[in-house]
Amino acid sequence: MKKLKIYLDTSAIGYLDEQTSPKEMAEMQSLWELIKQDKFETLLSNVTLDEIRGNENIEKVKVLVRFLSEISYSSINVNDDIRRIAASIKSNGLLTSDKHQNDRLHIACAVHHECDVIVSMNFKHLVNVNTIRGVRAISILECNRNIDIMSPISLIYREGDD
Repeated sequence: MKKLKIYLDTSAIGYLDEQTSPKEMAEMQSLWELIKQDKFETLLSNVTLDEIRGNENIEKVKVLVRFLSEISYSSINVNDDIRRIAASIKSNGLLTSDKHQNDRLHIACAVHHECDVIVSMNFKHLVNVNTIRGVRAISILECNRNIDIMSPISLIYREGDD
């Protein structure tokens, strides 16, 4: 069976070391073990990496960079096609505020690279029915494939069903 191609946004990686949310941290760490076992084709973008490195908590940055060194992943650089998809997301009424530019870029990276799943812990902006439906529509228009947005625990259960 073909591996799922997953895109990790910054919130998902951030929960690898989120002491204030032990349940969610444990869920992300469980998914991380599957990623370390190469169960997925994993993609990150320069947006994700820049957000991690830009965190004001230097100790958290060190911990997350150490986690990233444990896995194999492909890195995506934002290009004009990705910026066009991000603009399309906004023009279609999703994540329209300027403060959501990086969220639109995360989605656009995943759509452009034909990922199966965006893994996120950003329930307010990404892992919700309106965004999920909108992203599915945009991904079908852009790359003729359906894309899901899931929390780590949803992906673990999906992977475990094989």
